[in-house]
Amino acid sequence: MTLDHWLEGRWAERAAAGLHRSLHPHGPSSRLVDLAGNDYLGLRTDPRVTTAAAGAARTWGAGAGASRLVSGTFELHTELERDLARFTGRESALLFSTGYQANLGVVSALTDTDTLIVSDAHVHASLVDGCRLARAARVMVVGHNDVPAVVSALNDRAEARALVLVESVYSVLGDAAPLAELALVCARFDAVLVVDEAHALGVAGPGGRGLVLAHGLATRRDIVSTVTLSKSLASQGGAVLGSRAVIEHLVNTARPFIYDTGLAPAATAAAAEALRIVDGDPARPSRVSDLAASMAASLGLARPAGSVLSVAMPSAAEALRRQAELADAGFAVGCFRPPSVPDGVSRLRLTANARLDAAQVSQLVGRLSRVPPGR
Repeated sequence: MTLDHWLEGRWAERAAAGLHRSLHPHGPSSRLVDLAGNDYLGLRTDPRVTTAAAGAARTWGAGAGASRLVSGTFELHTELERDLARFTGRESALLFSTGYQANLGVVSALTDTDTLIVSDAHVHASLVDGCRLARAARVMVVGHNDVPAVVSALNDRAEARALVLVESVYSVLGDAAPLAELALVCARFDAVLVVDEAHALGVAGPGGRGLVLAHGLATRRDIVSTVTLSKSLASQGGAVLGSRAVIEHLVNTARPFIYDTGLAPAATAAAAEALRIVDGDPARPSRVSDLAASMAASLGLARPAGSVLSVAMPSAAEALRRQAELADAGFAVGCFRPPSVPDGVSRLRLTANARLDAAQVSQLVGRLSRVPPGR
């Protein structure tokens, strides 16, 4: 079978299942109200952020030029790492080129051949791929937010070490992990809790500092968290946060860090400026989370833990149809279909953000209230 033959077959399978995807480029003056992206705090085009990015590119160059361990570590990087650690209450931080790479790095570097990984069924694909990259003895996937299943997995393990993988705010359903309970369980069984805070940073916890800090867990040395700089901080990149010992270990063993070029100066400076803005306006995150809560209440949904709202649809085809109808009405919303949804239920995914006004929210809610319920 030729490559083209094989590719045609895979395309036909996707098309028949309503799962084929394509790119839809848009310009800076798009007419659509964006409820699909992750610019929760509306800082992506903030002049303070874009000016910082441009200034860093002029001063430091377009790229880092090398991996961090060669000559690609700039003062910009270490300053942002310090500020991220301080903002989230963690001891130390390490920047990666993306949040995806941060998750790959932390899971693979903290795992050895005598480790059990216990992963929530709804974790992001980057954590799933981190499990695939790791040399763990076993990977167990447990039901979403099923603390007794985590207890059972840890209690029955034969491995010397264990990692438990969760998201503090889940990217599809928008709900929160039971972090306090999981922290107690991990302490009881001497396991490491890895918490992806990509969708919590900037919108959840006091002043947007995340749910690890909100639960009083930021000083726990057996808890490691990850964040992305591409959502509330409106830039690109990711970071791992934890004890200095964990960060030192990652510098020496995390392949997605060691063999990757350092984060570009413009992205680093943009994220740093966005972080300063959030730090100086602690009410901004709560305004966005309150807006998300209001939208959820109007749609009969549970209050989200952050900015993500999830509307279940009867089928992938219906989700695509409703997404197109909303686009015709001027609203860009996300459309999540298998395999992007861990439970197989197609959904419209909406993200509340600081750019929305009351009239837009009212119009959107009116249209969405007519969406047929999913299963």
